[in-house]
Amino acid sequence: MRERTRAFVEHQRFQRFIVGVILLNAATLGLETVPSVVESYGHLLTVVDHVALYIFVAELLAKIYVERSRFPRDPWNIFDTVIVAIALAPFTSGLSVLRSLRILRALRLLSVVPSLRRVVSALLRAMPGMSSIVLLLSLVLYVAAVMATKLYGETAPNRFGSLPTSLFTLYQTMTGDDWGNIAREVMRTHPTAWIFFTIFILVCTFVVLNLFMAVVVSAMEEESAAERAEHDDDNAASLQMILAELTALRKEVTELREEQNLLEPAGTAVAARPNGGGGRSVKRGRR
Repeated sequence: MRERTRAFVEHQRFQRFIVGVILLNAATLGLETVPSVVESYGHLLTVVDHVALYIFVAELLAKIYVERSRFPRDPWNIFDTVIVAIALAPFTSGLSVLRSLRILRALRLLSVVPSLRRVVSALLRAMPGMSSIVLLLSLVLYVAAVMATKLYGETAPNRFGSLPTSLFTLYQTMTGDDWGNIAREVMRTHPTAWIFFTIFILVCTFVVLNLFMAVVVSAMEEESAAERAEHDDDNAASLQMILAELTALRKEVTELREEQNLLEPAGTAVAARPNGGGGRSVKRGRR
């Protein structure tokens, strides 16, 4: 029974069905934000939402039944359990904020779709390298904010009047949001301020942020290499099993041939006796 349940849960059609339910549930949750749709089809949207939740709970229980002690060892199973648990939380007046968290069910696509799961695994693998880059970026922002506060604090107090304000302004500059007007505002009093902003943008945007992409790409390549290695190991194991079966089959064929060779001389001797007797009778008749 457990093996049948495992085959059913892991079947490709069932996985596609779960993906369809997730997308349908996400669409209904989005339609609940439209007042006119809720007024006309509110009851139907609630029914679809409850049915989708029941399907998720049934799938989770089936996985627990199949995997048992191995279920909590998989981080994706824990992720699905948390999402379903949030959906099952009571929506009382004190916990009404949890109602808005139902859309988190759409994140279950991360655990169901293999390509999305590969991307998330690569991002998690890149976290150690990204933490070093975040530290470098924070250091650059802090140094630049201190310099900008001392250089341009009196000129543009609304932009660089304090350290927190300078940090926010430089973060805005780093993202490329309206940095030209910020620079022009400072350059009215400090014409050489463009040097500061140019160096800051080059260091943060074109160097540090590109390091993020490099680390993520490297992690994705490692994840792909790990999957290829696992796939190659599975192929090697299958090949070894096939070779072992061929060796056993060859051994059986060899034993059958040896038995057949042992039986052939005896059969030949039995078949030769009538011919010999016939020849002797002919000779006696001639005499």
